[in-house]
Amino acid sequence: MAMTKDYILTIDAGTTSIRAVVFNHQGHIVTREVRKFEQLSPRPGWLEQDPIIIFDTVQSVLADALINGHIQPDQIDSIAIANQRETAVIWDKATGLPVHNAISWRSNQTQPLIDQLKQKVDRRIIQEKTGLRLDPIFSASKIRFILDHIPDGQQRAEKGDLLFGNINTWLAWQLSDGTIFKTDITNASRTLLFNINTQDWDPELLALFNIPREILPEVVTNDQILGETSTHQLYGRQVPIAAMIGSQQAALFGQTDFDMGSVKASFGSGGFIVMNTGTTPKFSVNNLLTSIGYTFTNKTNYVLEGGILTAGDAIDWFVDQLQFLDDFQTANTAAQQATSQNEIYFVPAFNGLAAPYWDNEVRGTFLGLTRGTTREDLVKAALQAIAYQTEDILSTLTQDTNLPITKLRVDGGASRDDYLLQFLADITQVPVQRSESRETTALGAAFIAGLNTGYFKDLAELRHLNAGGQTFEPAISSLTRSQLYSGWRQAVKAAQLF
Repeated sequence: MAMTKDYILTIDAGTTSIRAVVFNHQGHIVTREVRKFEQLSPRPGWLEQDPIIIFDTVQSVLADALINGHIQPDQIDSIAIANQRETAVIWDKATGLPVHNAISWRSNQTQPLIDQLKQKVDRRIIQEKTGLRLDPIFSASKIRFILDHIPDGQQRAEKGDLLFGNINTWLAWQLSDGTIFKTDITNASRTLLFNINTQDWDPELLALFNIPREILPEVVTNDQILGETSTHQLYGRQVPIAAMIGSQQAALFGQTDFDMGSVKASFGSGGFIVMNTGTTPKFSVNNLLTSIGYTFTNKTNYVLEGGILTAGDAIDWFVDQLQFLDDFQTANTAAQQATSQNEIYFVPAFNGLAAPYWDNEVRGTFLGLTRGTTREDLVKAALQAIAYQTEDILSTLTQDTNLPITKLRVDGGASRDDYLLQFLADITQVPVQRSESRETTALGAAFIAGLNTGYFKDLAELRHLNAGGQTFEPAISSLTRSQLYSGWRQAVKAAQLF
């Protein structure tokens, strides 16, 4: 295979930070730049972001990656975009300026609208069409909220003067000076407006939310090059944007989980456990979500997914608000120094609980505290909560699919914590393998871009490039595990009483 270009550059637009990661032909990181951006909370439970600041941050990390990596623009084969899903941006088509803050996927500000719709809609139809559930997480109610809270929003949308996109679409539009108005099929499948069976925007769902089709982007499959950047974005050179994909599907691809039944867990601010269910969608009876994993050469692979609203964000809380820790990396040491005997449970429901509970009203709760409880004990309980929530989802994945889970591949910032991964193996009773790459989401998007441009040859090559890193084996008895997990389930029930 001719290697005409040296690198692929991925923009990984996460919930709280932007990454620019440059990969070479071996899938190794050549350089990476990370920068956080501000989170806005106009009211309790409302989470918003400034789309202009998001794009400014993207431009900043792109420049830093090229400069600090001593990389020339003409060495870049292509750009890939991986993004936080569901977050909604609406902007003016003529000016390119947002008309409202982006509403984050974690925001619950559209809960009143969702509650109204639940009274008049057969939720089984929603699941059959979208694989999702009526919930504020998804984009549709966020679009409706924005249109209702800007002057003449509905009229401007119906005239085609406004455009909607998730973060991937917003970034592609900006990078191309408005010539690319597209989304990929994975992001579309998380809007509550896309029919995963017909693989198109659904007229009935658009009517339900009263959203004009004129504002929606073109949906493309993952084997398509979307267009090129404008010349002034990459120092005078136009670079193909050869991939866009939702963050969790990107991580699945980066883990090379191409086989039916393979499972990955990504632990960032939240946590996402995703199973590849093959070419036929499987619909959950246990409150998990069905989405499109990726589509290549007219072949769609579906996924079943459960989300944890608060994973690493709980540790950030100890760092930022409580100042119990200097940084995330010190959580492992704190957990090892804890004196508790696993009797403390923390239900980290800062914004409710997602799968399989879907309880937006429950709030964070510590149980089992004594006068002797230390800050290290609390940090340990927070790490354990990530493992308990993961087991909640793994057990329902098994029930929904009848597929055995023989290994759990993990990635994301929190996956660097050895204590967490060992406890995760103990509670799930399956081997837990840490991704060899520190940037698995970005790598997955780069893999797709490379397949589309010929930079990478095929899936077999990709499996070799990220074969996996350290594995943690279960080390406690089934009885001990059962007792610990039973205590967790009781803690959740207690938290839901308040």
